[in-house]
Amino acid sequence: MQNADIQLNEQGELKHFLTLDGLDRDTLTAVLDRAETFTSVNDKVVKKAPLLRGKTVANIFFENSTRTRTTFELAAKRLSADVLNLNLVTSSTKKGETLLDTLRNLEAMQCDMFVVRHGDSGAAHFIATHVAPGISVINGGDGQHSHPTQGMLDMFTIRRAKGAIEGLVVTIIGDILHSRVARSNIVALRTLGAAEIRIVAPRTLIPKYIEDMGVRVFNRVEQALEDADVVMGLRLQNERMQGGTIPSADEFYAMYGLTPERLRLAKPDAIVMHPGPTNRGVEIEGSVADGAQSVILQQVTFGIAVRMAVMAIAMGTTASDSGTAT
Repeated sequence: MQNADIQLNEQGELKHFLTLDGLDRDTLTAVLDRAETFTSVNDKVVKKAPLLRGKTVANIFFENSTRTRTTFELAAKRLSADVLNLNLVTSSTKKGETLLDTLRNLEAMQCDMFVVRHGDSGAAHFIATHVAPGISVINGGDGQHSHPTQGMLDMFTIRRAKGAIEGLVVTIIGDILHSRVARSNIVALRTLGAAEIRIVAPRTLIPKYIEDMGVRVFNRVEQALEDADVVMGLRLQNERMQGGTIPSADEFYAMYGLTPERLRLAKPDAIVMHPGPTNRGVEIEGSVADGAQSVILQQVTFGIAVRMAVMAIAMGTTASDSGTAT
């Protein structure tokens, strides 16, 4: 449905950030490297870099979100942009205003970037094909399709913990079927050279033809965890499920929950990840989520730097521009 072409300008540089599909290793690595330059900004007393001073970023969220919207807002403000937050779940789109009408009004307000979260797959791509030429569009998650900045912040977290992604064994546990995060992570891991990507879930939560994405499918979590370097849990997305997808949350935990005993099957230095929000006692035991191997909170922290990087790149700034941390 989507490819990299619309995301790149005539010079082959990122203009929009809609999906990780079609982006090469150099492009993804450039985002990770740029994010490294922003981690020091978050440690400063005044957490500001002036790269987007005078620019306006509109967070356009058609789905409720706390973590994603907040980190995008912080990222934009730390780049010195003005931020407009629009919760369109309850706004004028409910009064009959169409999506394109809303976009035209935002364009008239001289916005420079739209961060879009939408329940329909392809919504961010649709918006990117209809915005004025000077506006960049960042996908904050669309339907079950893609969540590219989450994928990149997960890659950043792995690289920070492990030094590199190439050669790692990564196990993803949970609701693969409904997870845009899983899809983005699989694409990024494959592009960045992970040795093996394993997924494990009940058969009802595994998409058809998922093997075509280059993963190994397991039905037993114990087998999937053996000698893994990275273990990633996923939230059960009950709001997207139809009846009978799983018998019960208790049964899911009994069969697939990440417990200390199961985690010991992975490598001793394996890291534990989760995009949140975590359902303790369903996908993961609390002692694992809070344990020494968990990098769940680091994912949130690194998400700000990664989103700063994506915004800065899409707006055409470079690491040598004045005010960028190096």
